[in-house]
Amino acid sequence: MIRVNNIRVPLDFDFSELEKFCVGKFRIIPENLKSVKLSKKSVDARKKTDIHFIVSLDIEAKNENQLLKKIKNSVKVEKYVYRIEKVRENIKRPVVVGFGPAGMFASLVLAISGACPIVLERGADVDERCKAVEKFRSGGKPDPECNVQFGEGGAGTFSDGKLTTGIKDKRIGWILEKLVEFGSPEEIIYLAKAHIGTDNLRNVVKNLREEVKRYGGEVRFNAKFCGFDTDSNGISSVSYTDKNGTHLINTDNLILATGHSARDIFEMLYSRNIKLSQKNFSVGVRIEHLRKDIDKAMYGDFVGHPALKSADYKLAVHLPNGRTLYTFCMCPGGEVISAVSEENRLAVNGMSCFARDAENSNSALLVGINTDDYKSSHALAGMYFQRELEEKAFMAGGADYSAPITLVGDFMDGNVSESFGKVKPSYRPTVKFAEPESYLPDFVCETLKLGIKEMGRKIDGFDDADALLTGIESRSSSPVRIDRNEDLQSVSVGGLFPCGEGAGYAGGIISAAVDGMKCAEAVIKNLNKGEKL
Repeated sequence: MIRVNNIRVPLDFDFSELEKFCVGKFRIIPENLKSVKLSKKSVDARKKTDIHFIVSLDIEAKNENQLLKKIKNSVKVEKYVYRIEKVRENIKRPVVVGFGPAGMFASLVLAISGACPIVLERGADVDERCKAVEKFRSGGKPDPECNVQFGEGGAGTFSDGKLTTGIKDKRIGWILEKLVEFGSPEEIIYLAKAHIGTDNLRNVVKNLREEVKRYGGEVRFNAKFCGFDTDSNGISSVSYTDKNGTHLINTDNLILATGHSARDIFEMLYSRNIKLSQKNFSVGVRIEHLRKDIDKAMYGDFVGHPALKSADYKLAVHLPNGRTLYTFCMCPGGEVISAVSEENRLAVNGMSCFARDAENSNSALLVGINTDDYKSSHALAGMYFQRELEEKAFMAGGADYSAPITLVGDFMDGNVSESFGKVKPSYRPTVKFAEPESYLPDFVCETLKLGIKEMGRKIDGFDDADALLTGIESRSSSPVRIDRNEDLQSVSVGGLFPCGEGAGYAGGIISAAVDGMKCAEAVIKNLNKGEKL
């Protein structure tokens, strides 16, 4: 098979006619052409007067070596087949704590291997979880164990389901194929900026869970991991609590994929002398514009073209104060949601359904927090710093889980907002006007003001006075890393595999899933050796 990259096609291109296109463009004899598949598709909107698609095609044909010589930007590719080693008989079942992207794919690989993993998820299954989240968003009290952060699917379930990643790993293709198998749109295989959407994710995670069970795995919901025991070899058992009390599982292998918001787990590990390290993270706000305004700014005269979906953007500006402001997790046609997982603390995130057709578009606006900013050498200093800011945001919002909000124009001019303009907030349950200075450090506010102005030069209307800033966005990544060796086991305890975003080794759905698979592979190796590595 050969892959032809960087093919330019117009927005009106008929993707059902790929074979006909290849025959004409590359002068392939029709009888020699076996198949054509779309490998990658992206929108090139750099010139607003000339917006088009850039695609890559995978072609199977006779005489491929000759085609390689005559077709520009073509390379030979081999399809990667992901193979999962089977485990030996009479093993102790491994335990996976957390059922977000890392935990889900770790448990799936272990299940297919025959290891029959036991998954402990502190939150509820996705159906009950949706009820708990909606109850809170309608004005109820937050559930510390079942919310936007905790429950089946992890934090990703209540997001845009973005699948973009900066890592390159052969496992990614297998992950995407499985996501499609479990109900994701097929286009995630080839879109450069693919997303699943919250509405689709809810079914995807259920189907993945059923696949784990079909292979002999077990998923226990409302099961809160509370500790582990060790012997001379390392992990010897895991304990958890549920409505029936405390339970013990004898196991030699524990994958800890609890996510970046499981702060009680960080504290428990610290108390057990598990090696932890400080890690940089970011804080800021969510900026919200009218979707139609962003679409117009990004697409110009092509706005409204049926081949173009709601526009997204990605920006970063380096500023005179030595800081950088960047956008993160941009949600076209989405909404700002509460990311609360602890009482009397506030955090926000972005979410959108697959159609991305809501009135507003939003994105995180983040400023990097360095370990020097913690002003402490304590391993959990970043987490405490994060908590302090979330407590301030909670108070700024009126101490009732209303989100503090301001208009961009008022923020830039140093005024307190009193009424909304053309952009109305999407956050629920309610919002309250408050200055970002009341909950964010001065250097973050300074960076926001400088950066929003610069971003307004890059995207017309980005600094619109009526755009909204909702705080606080503080959960983009973990402020803690659980140190591990090259064999992916904790440097402190054998058989303990820190995994995913919460452990500090991933930064999104795909990278977390990849790390989950790597940890599962390491556990399988451990199980087949019959001893700790």
